[in-house]
Amino acid sequence: MRIASLFAAFIVLCGCGSTASRAPEPAPATARKSAPTAQPVPPPDNRPSIVAFGDSLTAGFGADTGKSYPDFLQQELDRRGLRYRVENAGISGETTTDALERLQLVAALKPAVVIVEFGANDGLRGLPLSTTRSNLDQMVTQLKASGARVLLAGMTLPPNYGPEYIAAFQQIYSDLAAKYKVALIPFLLDGVAGTSRMQRDGLHPTADGNRLVAATVMRYLQPLLHTRPAADSSRPR
Repeated sequence: MRIASLFAAFIVLCGCGSTASRAPEPAPATARKSAPTAQPVPPPDNRPSIVAFGDSLTAGFGADTGKSYPDFLQQELDRRGLRYRVENAGISGETTTDALERLQLVAALKPAVVIVEFGANDGLRGLPLSTTRSNLDQMVTQLKASGARVLLAGMTLPPNYGPEYIAAFQQIYSDLAAKYKVALIPFLLDGVAGTSRMQRDGLHPTADGNRLVAATVMRYLQPLLHTRPAADSSRPR
């Protein structure tokens, strides 16, 4: 019995020694970290730009993301095969004074066309019409000097502001369009204001309203694009 016990112990010790000296097995292939895959760099977008420069009506206030009028305008351009990119430079709540302070940032983008949509907040706040006129005049002047074509979006005000104030307010846009020979949209919200295409506040279009606004803008924008073909890349960017 003693010899048998010693023999058994010897077998166990030999087994342990054999296990300890065995080389570790390689980790399964699935556990190894693979080298990161390089992501392809998208090609630069060299299309001439159209900057939608405005307040909440341009920014798409109250509408879902991707449902502003500049978003629908891009879709319409693509559908017609017009190779331009639309850049939304709308900021809710801005007056013409606010817009003038960031005008140089817009001009620095070297846009082919700038859609200028300001003045509604000035009118709603009852700001002096002389200030609104002067600010819009400077915008049109400086944008034209930068080489951009200007499309001026006309606005109006609710009836409670009185016919005289409203008429004088609207006159600003037609006067500037005639003075600088720029294209004018008589009323940006034509066919939208006062309909179910407006949100509950009565001031901002719904997504469906923004689609119609884009169609209105397109009617006045397209002739400007034809006068400067998208293939013209001679202008520095």
